[in-house]
Amino acid sequence: MRVLELYSGIGGMHYALRESTVQGIVVTSIDINTTANNVYKHNFSKTKNISCNIESFNISEIIRLNIDCILMSPPCQPFTRVGLKKDTVDKRCSSLLYVLKLIPQIKTLKYILLENVKGFEYSHARNEVISSLNKSEFNYREFILSPCQFGIPNSRHRYYLIAKKKGLKFIFNDSSLLTSISEEILEFLPEKIYKLLPVENRTLNSRNKIPCFKIKHILEEDVDTQYLIPKNILLKRGSILDVRTPESNGSCCFTKAYSHYVEGTGSVISLSPNFEILKEFGKNVEIVEDKAKALIDLKLRYFTPKEISRLMCFPEDFEFPNDLSNKQKYRLLGNSINVFVVSQLIYLLY
Repeated sequence: MRVLELYSGIGGMHYALRESTVQGIVVTSIDINTTANNVYKHNFSKTKNISCNIESFNISEIIRLNIDCILMSPPCQPFTRVGLKKDTVDKRCSSLLYVLKLIPQIKTLKYILLENVKGFEYSHARNEVISSLNKSEFNYREFILSPCQFGIPNSRHRYYLIAKKKGLKFIFNDSSLLTSISEEILEFLPEKIYKLLPVENRTLNSRNKIPCFKIKHILEEDVDTQYLIPKNILLKRGSILDVRTPESNGSCCFTKAYSHYVEGTGSVISLSPNFEILKEFGKNVEIVEDKAKALIDLKLRYFTPKEISRLMCFPEDFEFPNDLSNKQKYRLLGNSINVFVVSQLIYLLY
């Protein structure tokens, strides 16, 4: 399978292809973010990586690549719940609309995978995607999935679409928007990541009863004090932190604003057994100075970029270049994908 990786970011789709066990090669990757491209090149030095606006990549160049698969994760800002939801009117959606015009012209194309935020399924852009697929004679399936449904202790609900040329059949017939992977479909998938852990280390995710590994399995040792949450943030926002422990089997979705904003950007961790003292402070109330010591003693800290990359199922050999700041790393991870979830969908697609 010859793959064109659009909106390639830090290479999540490339890693997912590798994890999927499907035999394929990324012939070209494209992204406009030069920092993300530097990370991509650092990890995939042999893959052609182009720094450009996708709209400047013309059809003749694509045809010469002789691709049969497109993997893409277009900008989510036009559809995210915290944005303006300008949909196709948003300039950041223009490159996706451009790609949709090209798809009917790529005669060798057989497979497509698209990822975006939950909410994309209700957008005009999604309708444009379906229109393009119908014109190009593709069948498709749509999902809203989260890593926790696969035994990974992280919540990251995302929209996924897989499409293949008519004549290439799916192994399942349900064409409705699926919010989980049925047991019937799971039987076809490769060994799940949590099965790599010893039986005694597994627990159950309380929401869907799927075996799930614990946070302690992704933690680094001897984490630098730079990741400790500053006292002023603990006093002002400590009561709304989503605090997890090594024994937790879940965490909130990590966004690109992690460590910059507190609410809704991801979980933090405490290695202290007394972390439940936070419940005494109530919600949205500033914590008074005389209680600050109790909070500081909890040694609440941010998850490190390496720990987040593990929750997002990037492999251990994934690296950031040394010149990147933590803020840049968090932003890039927040804009990326869960590698394992996408790998399963690539396997189903192919």
